[in-house]
Amino acid sequence: MSALFNDLQEGLLQAIDYAKGSGASRTFTYKIDPVAEFNKDQIREIRMQARMSQSVFANYLGVSVKTVAAWERGRTHPRGSACRLMSFLARNRLEPLPFISVAQ
Repeated sequence: MSALFNDLQEGLLQAIDYAKGSGASRTFTYKIDPVAEFNKDQIREIRMQARMSQSVFANYLGVSVKTVAAWERGRTHPRGSACRLMSFLARNRLEPLPFISVAQ
């Protein structure tokens, strides 16, 4: 039988044991920090430290270039997942991959 079937069967047997009170469940605890807020200067600093143009930064965050420009001017403010990704960039330095040109 397939590995997927074996995994499903094992999971179901564990669920049945747990429901009967004879099995132990696995639990995971995650610490989720509150979503950070960034001002226009912090946004630009994060982008510059990541060595990204507004276009690349916008693409990375999944927003338009106009949106990034508005954030950096202080006209609008990022929310949700964009702030999570900026928090990640602020904590973890991204190393750019070298560009390799392949002639065909």
